Amino acid sequence: MQYRTLGRTGIQVSPYALGTLMLAGAMGNTADESARIIHRALDAGINLVDTSDAYGDSEEVVGKALEGRRDTVVLATKFSRPIGTDPNQRGASRRWIVTAVENSLRRLRTDHIDLYQLHLPDPSTDIEETLSALTDLLHSGKVRAIGASHTPASEIVEAQWVAERRGLARFHTEQPAYSILNRGIEREILPAIQRYGMGALVWGPLGQGLLTGRVRRDGDNGLRRAAVFRHLNDARRLDVVEQLIPLAEEAGLPMTHLAMAFTVAHPGVTSALIGVRTEEHLDALLTGLDVTLPGELLDRLDEIVPPGTDVGTLDQAYQPPALLDAALRRR
Repeated sequence: MQYRTLGRTGIQVSPYALGTLMLAGAMGNTADESARIIHRALDAGINLVDTSDAYGDSEEVVGKALEGRRDTVVLATKFSRPIGTDPNQRGASRRWIVTAVENSLRRLRTDHIDLYQLHLPDPSTDIEETLSALTDLLHSGKVRAIGASHTPASEIVEAQWVAERRGLARFHTEQPAYSILNRGIEREILPAIQRYGMGALVWGPLGQGLLTGRVRRDGDNGLRRAAVFRHLNDARRLDVVEQLIPLAEEAGLPMTHLAMAFTVAHPGVTSALIGVRTEEHLDALLTGLDVTLPGELLDRLDEIVPPGTDVGTLDQAYQPPALLDAALRRR
């Protein structure tokens, strides 16, 4: 395993990180099944485990599975998504952060979090308040590094400037979506991350399942009939997949290996989060850990999906409030 430095933190992390949304009980696994997946990933050399307080019981599952192995794991979790119906049990206010971190520490059965991340931007809270609260957590030792997720490039820059001018800790990492199908972050977000020496933990490297090659344009896949998987019916994305499948076959690679190798090849990417629900899925991805793509193959991928462009949108992509609330864009 060739470890990489997480931004300028000095923390060494694996190029694949284990995302644990799919290991929550609501996704169908028992706690023991999820623990076996976590242990198998750790045994293979993956040392970064990422979860969130909004992933159902994922933090509890992870905390129990890491007992006895906590010291060798870079443990990351997130806050800010709604927890219940209380309007103050969400967001990035100091009030909620100091409560949310204690809840996560308890569920994770640990006395510190290696990377504590703002899960979604919170336009209603001044970024100075958020950074001030996170800085205090760093000073207390409860948190070792801080990051954000889904952040627009302009807000990445703003947060860095506020941290510098107010003498606060700055975000060490960013967690955007990135895959062959979603290359939009190459235009502004990844350059901003690189400019400020941040680590990038990218999610969705398999295009939420489309880049496995199991969903075809003319295939009758049960997942495509489920409303929750709208992206699986996006004709634009499916057309690209049909172009990628013969390219992967020509290169002698499974589609998943092509997709993962592309994602971690970008110099601005530190780790790619893999979300698996079975040990078999994990093993299949791990066999491609050492795959590197030659420049000629990367050039052909650029021809199919030009750099800096997105093919359709991810179901879980962040939408700024001005796009969701008509009152913010109309008089």
